[in-house]
Amino acid sequence: MLAKATISLVDSLRQRIANHGPISVYDYMQACLADPASGYYIARQPIGKSGDFITAPEISQIFGELLGLWAVNVWQSMGEPDNIVLAELGPGRGTLMADALRAIKSVPQLHKRISIALIETSPILREAQADALGNFDVGWFDAIEEVPDAPLILLANEFLDALPVRQYIRRSGGWHERCVGIDQGAFAYVESDQASGLDLPAELADDDDAIFETRPSVANLIAALAARTKPVAALFIDYGHERSGFGDTLQAVRGHGFADPLEAPGEADLSAHVDFADLARRARAAGLKSFGPMPQGEFLLKLGLEMRRDRLLQAANPEQRQTIVTGTDRLTDRRVMGELFKVLAITSSTLPPPPPFPEAN
Repeated sequence: MLAKATISLVDSLRQRIANHGPISVYDYMQACLADPASGYYIARQPIGKSGDFITAPEISQIFGELLGLWAVNVWQSMGEPDNIVLAELGPGRGTLMADALRAIKSVPQLHKRISIALIETSPILREAQADALGNFDVGWFDAIEEVPDAPLILLANEFLDALPVRQYIRRSGGWHERCVGIDQGAFAYVESDQASGLDLPAELADDDDAIFETRPSVANLIAALAARTKPVAALFIDYGHERSGFGDTLQAVRGHGFADPLEAPGEADLSAHVDFADLARRARAAGLKSFGPMPQGEFLLKLGLEMRRDRLLQAANPEQRQTIVTGTDRLTDRRVMGELFKVLAITSSTLPPPPPFPEAN
């Protein structure tokens, strides 16, 4: 039986479709995740064993620590500015930022100058972040555009995948937007009239029944970074593909397992693979530099994961040792997260390549 809050969202979606016709996959995903009353990220704590999924910072403290050291190196490449903002998009329970700040503490001249900005809209997650970062002066913001225009280092782990996508499907030589309607009393995919003005990469083929996904919010995010007048370096870590292509990647996760995206609106996490090629193209078009993407395993190993792991193992008891080894293997093994997850850096045009990227695309 659906929870009361979810019934409210289901009824709201049904009424919306009844009044105005099928809604786009984008609007469906947006409502499921961010409805002010019953959205998945608004009404629940999704992360951890008692939630629906677990992220890299929750698997191993080394993940956040290495990102903290990455931020130190980037700050140095900026000329060690006096006022520097360290921000995170979608900071979860605050675990990544807490681990990053513990590593940054080893560089007192940065640690005392840094301002923390968390871009988070969920009241429940803001409360968890406040608990994790109770010893730090933290500012919360609803959007990256609200963060003060100072030199910025931005971290985003598993943020982009939760931004809603539009889906288009090719039928008889034309593209139609994929929508969500009602069929025999249940939510179901339907198709709109032929779509016009669809901007597809030139190298993609036009096969019938192919599905192509776009993520409109990425353009707004890149524009916000490009509009800043002070240096910016952003690190995006997510699962996805290096090249633009076709495929339905919309998925739902509930209780640490996959579910039907249309089955229980608001009760499951919805996400879709990140198109890193599109992200990089948009960054370059906006006058920024892009680096990567690089497989997550390679990225973490080049930043010194094994060295940090071995130091932790020296002081660990047998149970802790097993947890440390299992966690780091999960982050780097190509059969788990090592290759599926990728890392892309975007910086101002004036900055040198951030570690461990050799050069811009």
